[in-house]
Amino acid sequence: MAPLRHLGFRLLVAGQLVSNFGDAIYSVALPWYVLAHHGGALLLGTVLAAYGVPRTALLVVGGHASDRYRPWTVMLAANVARGLAVTAFAVTAANGLARGPLLIVIAVVLGAGEGMFIPASSAIVPTLLPRDELQAGNALSFGTTQLSQLAGPALGGVLVAVVGPASGFAIDAATFVVSALTLIGIQRDAPQPVAPIDHPDKTGATVTVRRLLASEPILWLILVTDALLNFASAGMSRVALPALAKGPLHLGASGYGALSAAMGAGLLLGTISRSWMPPARRPLLIASLALLPTVPLIAAIPYAGGLVPAAIILVPAFVLIAIGNLLSETALQQWAPPHLLGRLTGLLMLASFGMFPVSVLIAGIVIRVTGPAAYFPIAAGTVLIAAAAQLSSPRWRHFNPQHPPSTTPSQLIET
Repeated sequence: MAPLRHLGFRLLVAGQLVSNFGDAIYSVALPWYVLAHHGGALLLGTVLAAYGVPRTALLVVGGHASDRYRPWTVMLAANVARGLAVTAFAVTAANGLARGPLLIVIAVVLGAGEGMFIPASSAIVPTLLPRDELQAGNALSFGTTQLSQLAGPALGGVLVAVVGPASGFAIDAATFVVSALTLIGIQRDAPQPVAPIDHPDKTGATVTVRRLLASEPILWLILVTDALLNFASAGMSRVALPALAKGPLHLGASGYGALSAAMGAGLLLGTISRSWMPPARRPLLIASLALLPTVPLIAAIPYAGGLVPAAIILVPAFVLIAIGNLLSETALQQWAPPHLLGRLTGLLMLASFGMFPVSVLIAGIVIRVTGPAAYFPIAAGTVLIAAAAQLSSPRWRHFNPQHPPSTTPSQLIET
């Protein structure tokens, strides 16, 4: 709990808790709104893709803006845009059936705002905390997200079932207001912008991501495997799982909310368990080993036969996923040059989130043709390929975040 001594970090965690709680409710309201109003899995996949494409396209822009300006500034502007987009979803849902063109336009705005927000939200943590408190800080930050995903979907499922999805959208819009207020409070505690990009100084600020990629091949492995893992998770959790809950399992909106809560519970338990452990000397190796047991668990989800068995499968799978996420995120923050963290985070998220629209579209097509059960073995096989690629690399297995990049900033500038 040491990171909570810092005012800026306390405000960040509070804003994340409230905003993520609303997002968890939204994650139930959107698919149920589309599916319950004769939209079908294909329209759901299309709307999610319309959200995912601009989110992906602006990740690098958001990382660049985060490095050039204060991360909180980018986060605040993005939150305003996202709050307006979710408000539009609430108005649309309150006024009638799902209308494809209008939903797509709103989804584009929402995705663009999140694309700007995500790199800044990662880059701001190291600016608010000392290096030795990063793992604890990330655990607290991730923990608030997972706590929201645990309680939010369960409440969202009941809310959607009782009063409809419009109320879920309205609550999510209100949480963006709270989050914006906490970001305004961070302003005085936030650091000043780094030296202007492309103007060299004594700290080596002219080192670019391109030069770092040329000197560190492990970054390419991170890019490729992150893309594969997100391909597996996006279509499974955002399209296949709600379709499975509505179709073969006949669980209803509250049942899907319970399954989403099971995923959140697993992520929260994994984050807490990892935060109690000492820093790992080989964090990427442990993260890859944690992925392997998730392969059979993911493949078994459609054959669980009911809500409780499916939840029992989801919890341990997402415990392991959370452990891997926390290890890799902290390792990157500790290893990367500070003045490149926003841009490097944006590039890595571009690789992973870039697969989101592809994944949800393919999931929609596969489910339309064969039913939802067929997508889960596809997701499991993709996770296995990613983990095998990581473990085959000696550099990955022996990666130590305490060691800086193999080529120093001065060498990069000279070359």
